[in-house]
Amino acid sequence: MTRPSTSARPPGRPRSGVNAVVFAAALSTVHELGYARATVDRIAAAAGVAKTTIYRRWPSKGALIVDCLLDAFGPVPLEGAGRAELMSSAIRWIAAKISEPGIGDAFAGVFSDAVSDPALREVLSAQLQDPYRLALQDALGEPENRVLFFIDVVVGTLLHRLGMTGEPMDDADVTALVEMVLPYFTDGAGPA
Repeated sequence: MTRPSTSARPPGRPRSGVNAVVFAAALSTVHELGYARATVDRIAAAAGVAKTTIYRRWPSKGALIVDCLLDAFGPVPLEGAGRAELMSSAIRWIAAKISEPGIGDAFAGVFSDAVSDPALREVLSAQLQDPYRLALQDALGEPENRVLFFIDVVVGTLLHRLGMTGEPMDDADVTALVEMVLPYFTDGAGPA
């Protein structure tokens, strides 16, 4: 009796790169159909994976989208010699990210869902907002409440524009936003 050969690879579909494929499919599907119509079924089909593959990794569409956004955003680039340059680079960075295909729609959609979903709101706060808040607090030497207000003003304005017009804020308006926000946060507000 011969024994069957064993494979070094576990049975089933190869796992490497699944997250990247699902993230790309999620953003593409959200961009094409909008957040509400980008169901887990549609995202799975676009990614060429089973719906169960997604649900093994993420308990909900919202959790998937939060991880997708974390992957798309990466770390906030805190560049500049002083407070104004750091804040300006952060504003321009998030404005550029929100203008990328699918990202602004996904961000606005998951944010909207979180309003009435406390579990998703916790995921969004702990996994997406807190790392950026902490990085900004550290770089700026500001207390949590001021950094949260900065995030609220900037991200809220960018998402409002996207929601009201269907378009991201253009460069001239991003510059105007920077010019409006910086005096409040830089005039006599700690180290420069």
